[in-house]
Amino acid sequence: MAKHAHSHEEHHGSALVEAARASLTDAGEQWTGMREAVFEEIARHEVPASAYDIADNLSRARGKRVAPNSVYRILDLFVRTNLVNRIESANAFLVNTHPGCRHDCIFLICDDCGKANHLDDDRVTGALRSAGRDAGFADIRPVVELRGLCEDCAA
Repeated sequence: MAKHAHSHEEHHGSALVEAARASLTDAGEQWTGMREAVFEEIARHEVPASAYDIADNLSRARGKRVAPNSVYRILDLFVRTNLVNRIESANAFLVNTHPGCRHDCIFLICDDCGKANHLDDDRVTGALRSAGRDAGFADIRPVVELRGLCEDCAA
């Protein structure tokens, strides 16, 4: 449901996992079994998930405890390599369905059901970057989150 100001390919299912693996290894990082498990777990969520939710689900699936701090480290790597987006206001994470496409997202977050969609509007994020540079900042990363009610919850 994303509106794109530029084109990119959205991936789903096993194609998404393969695109994430390729993107991570292209960045010079290893695609380990635990990293794959964390990615697959977050990819199955339709709403942003916390590191604790991911750790709990992986612990149940593996039959042994997975520490949330281990999951956080992997998620931090995934955010840095553009495989996952962090929803700052909720301290939660959402899979990026187009790994390798680097751009800024504007997240639309439903206050009722928790669903998060993104829209790409390079005009808005470009204007924010420009304003930051004009104020003397460098290496600017816009984080834009709009909260409200999604179409389903507003009906």
